[in-house]
Amino acid sequence: MDLSTEYMGLALRNPLVASASPLSKTLDGVRRLAAGGVGAVVLYSLFEEQLQRAAALNARLADAGTESFAESLSYFPAEAEEDPGPRQYLSLLERAAATIDVPVIASLNGVTPGGWADYARAMQDAGAAAIELNVYYLPGDPHIPGRDVEQRHVDVLTGVKEAVSVPVAVKLSPHFSSTGEMAVRLDEAGADGLVLFNRFLQPDIDPETLAVVSGVGLSSPAEARLPRTWIALLRGRVRAALAATTGVEDSADVARYLLAGADVVMTTSALLRHGPEHAAVLLDGLSEWMARKGFMSVDEPRGMLSVAPGADGAEHERAGYVNAMRDANSNAYGPW
Repeated sequence: MDLSTEYMGLALRNPLVASASPLSKTLDGVRRLAAGGVGAVVLYSLFEEQLQRAAALNARLADAGTESFAESLSYFPAEAEEDPGPRQYLSLLERAAATIDVPVIASLNGVTPGGWADYARAMQDAGAAAIELNVYYLPGDPHIPGRDVEQRHVDVLTGVKEAVSVPVAVKLSPHFSSTGEMAVRLDEAGADGLVLFNRFLQPDIDPETLAVVSGVGLSSPAEARLPRTWIALLRGRVRAALAATTGVEDSADVARYLLAGADVVMTTSALLRHGPEHAAVLLDGLSEWMARKGFMSVDEPRGMLSVAPGADGAEHERAGYVNAMRDANSNAYGPW
């Protein structure tokens, strides 16, 4: 059974990718993910805010040093270690890329165009096989036009693309008035891959403590319908590779995403629930499913149930919605 595939020009041993998570915050965790059998590992995200804090701290220390002696410009005392995130990230990236035998993809989480994007070049130099640009932006100002929000995504991508030569994927949310057009714009701006989708992870409210609380819940298979719908619609309509993420719990979920047209299938929640070794369970199940269906390679089922590029995508989705509602009402209350 041939599970090998390609993602953004990277040769992978299989289409299962460990997406950014706490599992990839240590070298041991990265090793366990690779040993579990995944085709690639996305390191945990480094945030734009971390880079900005580190740059501000270094500038402040440099300015303080010039007041005493010039040679202190190349020396940063212990205070510089207050926010070692960027340095630690590059160190982990370099060690991971040298240790495991699958591609290591660095993850940058940013929402504003600016010089921080140059850090992507440092990631590339440290051994990143690709960059995943995680654009999580919720425009809280109700006066911000939607087109400005969309342009921000394109500008951030453009800044990173100018800084590196390795492939760049954009992980975006589905919260656009026209998600398809946003995908096309990013594709035309040079995105090598599109990761669908970011999950909504805003804080919640605790009515007992009367406080705003944070917390991240793991995804469930029920959440996979939205990204699967858009992958099926975008297959053949964009040049960029399509990565599925959200709702992957078992091998059937992997198969569903491949049938919709995903080039790779990413998972975090299942590996956090069951451990990195669960990757082998997912891949064994995928191989068994392929054997039962007579598929010899993952290329054969990929996109089999996607929407044909020449079809009317809106009409297709509307028909699916109407049929689903008709079935639901017929089962619950009898025929319309």
